[in-house]
Amino acid sequence: MYNTDIPSREELPSTAKLVRSTIIAAIVALVLLVTVVMPAEYALDPTGAGRLLGLTEMGEIKEQLAEEAAADEAAQMVAVQSSVDQKTPEVKEPVVDEAVEEPSPSPEVEVAPAEPAPEPEIAEPQWQDEVRVVLTPGEGTEFKLTMEKGATARFSWVSEGGPINFDTHGDGGGQSISYEKGRGVPEDEGELVAAFTGNHGWFFRNRNDNNITLVLRTGGDYGELRRAL
Repeated sequence: MYNTDIPSREELPSTAKLVRSTIIAAIVALVLLVTVVMPAEYALDPTGAGRLLGLTEMGEIKEQLAEEAAADEAAQMVAVQSSVDQKTPEVKEPVVDEAVEEPSPSPEVEVAPAEPAPEPEIAEPQWQDEVRVVLTPGEGTEFKLTMEKGATARFSWVSEGGPINFDTHGDGGGQSISYEKGRGVPEDEGELVAAFTGNHGWFFRNRNDNNITLVLRTGGDYGELRRAL
């Protein structure tokens, strides 16, 4: 039964062609590794192409999520160990001295009522932006401010319904920085000073078993407030 012709030796690719094809394939794989895989998976961007394609920020978020998961596991182990090692402290009953003499009454002295001091006026901060977002159990979100190097932004946030995990960080121009991290924090306020020109803000995650409402207020020297996630 006839199926197909067997190719002749002249029709088969030469060794040089096979080597050249292998080298080209290796170069293409290396370029994809450096420009796509490393920024998207490990937040490593030696060429800067990942930042232009938006892949480096994806890698940074994956790294943050991995750090949060490891921190949660370590915190649970510490809590279990602490509950086992903890002992009930002994409570000593207070000693009552039955021989305490009652103080003799002192003569009444008329004191002129002091005039109440005027209460100082407290200036309420003026916020440029305010956002409210509901996070379900396990859900995360990110807010960024566009800022120039050295600019200062005021902020205040509160988690209604339970505490929240947060990571204050920044990125831009191939640079990244983590200003502060917290776990199980109900609220925070202060000032954020940009270490370099770029995007600076907060990543929040709800680790409660119920929905929470996050309220974020910002003001000061920045371009705009935008939600990244």
